[in-house]
Amino acid sequence: MTIARRTFLAGGISLTTAMVARAQAAYPDKPIRLVVPFPPGGVTDVVARMMAQRLAADLGQPVIVENKAGAAGVIGSEFVAKAPADGYTLLFTTPNHTINAAFRATMPYDTEKDLQPVSIAGQVPMLLVSHPSAPFTTFQGFIDYARKNPGKLNSSSAGNGTLPHIVMELLLLKTGIQVTNVPYRGAAPALADLVAGQVQLKFDTYATAGQFVADRKLNALAITSLTRSRLLPDVPTVAETVPGFEGYLWMGMVAPAGTPKAAIDRLSAAAKRAVQSPELRERFDKEGIDPVGNTPDEFRAQVAREIAQWRDLAKATKITVD
Repeated sequence: MTIARRTFLAGGISLTTAMVARAQAAYPDKPIRLVVPFPPGGVTDVVARMMAQRLAADLGQPVIVENKAGAAGVIGSEFVAKAPADGYTLLFTTPNHTINAAFRATMPYDTEKDLQPVSIAGQVPMLLVSHPSAPFTTFQGFIDYARKNPGKLNSSSAGNGTLPHIVMELLLLKTGIQVTNVPYRGAAPALADLVAGQVQLKFDTYATAGQFVADRKLNALAITSLTRSRLLPDVPTVAETVPGFEGYLWMGMVAPAGTPKAAIDRLSAAAKRAVQSPELRERFDKEGIDPVGNTPDEFRAQVAREIAQWRDLAKATKITVD
């Protein structure tokens, strides 16, 4: 090979390497779509829009939130799982991500193989609330009554397979009590019927149930964080009675599998900066949301743990979700 040809080839390789490096460094160079697999207006949608605003400022490109609701998050998740793995179509999801993988007999995508975790923005512990007419006002009182009266209590949920339903089933399994799940078409009617006294119990969040607790229209029995909430310091954790018990409504970003690592890393770093910003921390604080901003590896490990936990629960309870 002549010196001139070797020089040409070497120059070509250097040019290609430089072009790839510039392409990676340029991410993102167009708007990013952030898919929320639930209807607008809920806490996940609200947090997604907060994050989109901060991410856009950090990344220098618009981040457009798009709601693709249906099938407890499956429709929006499938859309992202099958989107180009280029970092421009992302999913903003919740524990439905892991619950669907464990409780649904069939799925149009593989949760762990087809989707790449990026970062959890924030998480909200579940709050167990009861109607004042219920024959108990404390968590231990609820457990004692339920043991003596199996199946007499009703708990509302946003539907079969939703986080409040599954967290309640996990609590029932660990305590050996029986409570009947009453599924609704959404969280709002489930909470409305609890406030009206049509059911006795519900797992909710401080953001939506807190005012009813403050107005004494509901009693706060326990919270599912491992430590007590500064917003409700007198409310015990479930873990104080059931060691190790926890359950969070987390909200995080996921990308199609195969998305370049450079894009994943940049998105994860931007998400961490977003939740650490004074503006977002203040807004999270008002809603009782704990900022997280973890790494892709930490998020991936959490997804694996949850899927394993929910599969064990599905096997023990024989619950299926269509």
